[in-house]
Amino acid sequence: MEFDLTIDALRHVNQALHDCGHNHGDVKPFVIRNPKGRHAVAVGMTHEIQVTVDGHVGYYCGGMNQSANIIVRGNAGPGVAENMVSGSVLVEGNASQYAGASGHGGLLTIKGNTSSRCGISMKGIDIVVGGSVGHFSAFMAQSGRLVVCGDAEHDLGDSIYEAQVFVRGDVESLGSDCIEKEMRPEHAQALDRLLEQSGFEFPVADFRRFGSARTLYNFKIDNADAIR
Repeated sequence: MEFDLTIDALRHVNQALHDCGHNHGDVKPFVIRNPKGRHAVAVGMTHEIQVTVDGHVGYYCGGMNQSANIIVRGNAGPGVAENMVSGSVLVEGNASQYAGASGHGGLLTIKGNTSSRCGISMKGIDIVVGGSVGHFSAFMAQSGRLVVCGDAEHDLGDSIYEAQVFVRGDVESLGSDCIEKEMRPEHAQALDRLLEQSGFEFPVADFRRFGSARTLYNFKIDNADAIR
């Protein structure tokens, strides 16, 4: 089924995508043409459907996604896949700021580059970027994995918690409490799976791993006896 945003109202298109899941036999793919930078395209999907957006999108495309597989054949504005829970979002071009922000799960793949704060406050999402990321990426990232096949600008992983960051290229600087860590076999295996799922063929050996030094935590296990 196809929609054309030069003709169809975006509210109508998003509602049709939501409604299709109530008919369990309706699993055919959907195509949205002529998005022309519209905001909030294909948001809040809760069913296992495939949605292809043929063109560039604005803010929050694929936001709050759950179960759907969304492909953007163009560039994405700020907040693509923001708060995603499951499913996948693929951007074939570049993405703007805070891609995958606060994502709880699923896989966000960006074939090109992203701007600042990619993966900010991520909470379990996996993000794979084929190019480079901007400053303060993985800022306050709590869990999940950010894979950068290119370079990372300054303050990577600032105030990071337990998320893992893998970078193939150069890192301009690390943020507060972010350090380079050992790449153990389990990390290499997980990275290899993510690269394969995202369609990249870079050798795992080219990547370095970064994570939290755990010096900014408010709670330390040594102080457990002091809690009343």
